[in-house]
Amino acid sequence: MAKFHIKTGDTVMVTAGTSKGKSGKVIRMIPKQHRAVVEGLNMVTKHQKPSANSPQGGISKMEAPIHVSNLMLVEGSGNPTRTGHKLNEKGEMVRFSKKTGDTI
Repeated sequence: MAKFHIKTGDTVMVTAGTSKGKSGKVIRMIPKQHRAVVEGLNMVTKHQKPSANSPQGGISKMEAPIHVSNLMLVEGSGNPTRTGHKLNEKGEMVRFSKKTGDTI
């Protein structure tokens, strides 16, 4: 299993693509594909055929997954930062901000 610099619930900023510079909250991680779904970003149009659940069908907008290499964690002050891993005093592995050195 791969380790990622972001987790579900983190606020991230997009560094590449059509949503570059925008930030949002990670809704879901897809570890096998190294992708994450971010709330309100990378929106795509999906055409839905009429079915029993939605008899009308129609066109809907939804978030598409973004590769984790194009996402950067945003720390509490609102600035994007690179992250690292280190052991804390209790011997647990924690993430830290490489910009400020604070644990996340």
